[in-house]
Amino acid sequence: MRFGIMDMQMDLLVSAAIPSAGNQVPDADFGHATLVERLFDAGFDLIELGGDLSLFFPNSVAPQSIDRLAALKETRGVSYTVHLPLWSVEPSTLLNEVREGSVAALVKTIQATLPLNPEMYVLHATGALAAEFYQMRIPDAAKSLLLRQFQHNAGESIKTILDATGIQSRHLAIETIEFPFELTIELANLLDLSMCLDTGHVLVGFSGPVSLDEALEFCLPRLGEIHLHDGPWQGPERQIGYGQDHQPLGSGDLDIPRFLDRLAQASYDGPIIFELSIPEALKSMDAIWDVRPQYLPTYR
Repeated sequence: MRFGIMDMQMDLLVSAAIPSAGNQVPDADFGHATLVERLFDAGFDLIELGGDLSLFFPNSVAPQSIDRLAALKETRGVSYTVHLPLWSVEPSTLLNEVREGSVAALVKTIQATLPLNPEMYVLHATGALAAEFYQMRIPDAAKSLLLRQFQHNAGESIKTILDATGIQSRHLAIETIEFPFELTIELANLLDLSMCLDTGHVLVGFSGPVSLDEALEFCLPRLGEIHLHDGPWQGPERQIGYGQDHQPLGSGDLDIPRFLDRLAQASYDGPIIFELSIPEALKSMDAIWDVRPQYLPTYR
């Protein structure tokens, strides 16, 4: 199995963003490749590049930065996936002007990173506005109608993204986020997309009353990437444990042997990304080693 890590490492990024003496803005020469090298040196050769980095470091996907990332791929064997921007982006909104701007931002990130030939692009098909309506206390019929509209708009946005970038539909994985799981799967089936199963999101109830085992079975035929982190299972009552996900493995209710064995049985060989800090990811690798060392043949 191939385990990787996200480059959105807040402790490293905050230090890079703090202006040095006499400067009023973050360092324009922020080195994206330098950050990736640090992750590689920590033991990870599969890196998920965060599109939201460009909010704070506009040069993170500039051509010279992409060239350096490509050189790392060539010389050190680094592989990439790309998590498309989600902060300030709402590709499913009912406000067309905002949706069009969101699509433009997503297309720009894909086009900038195409030279890296990422294994997968991961997308939040819906955003914070859709999540707000998902949790709103309104009659079920009205909520169902609104959520269907968000799903439809997300689909229209995705069609535009695929047309504008030329990437294959299975090269785009929509993530299990704070939106009904059944509508997310339905959208993936409709547009022949891949799925990104986020284990922590499912465990803490973001995707509704679906267990992780059930979600995995539904996702397997289209599984393109996994975001691996732990959290407490909130049960079938559809409670949501905000802030309780993104924990290292062994800290919540994820059954590590059961989950990994099912992936092995299904011959899954796609990216498995720790959405964790470096210490948390290494702790998670230790947790895997303790129960299923056969899935980490080169570890330790």
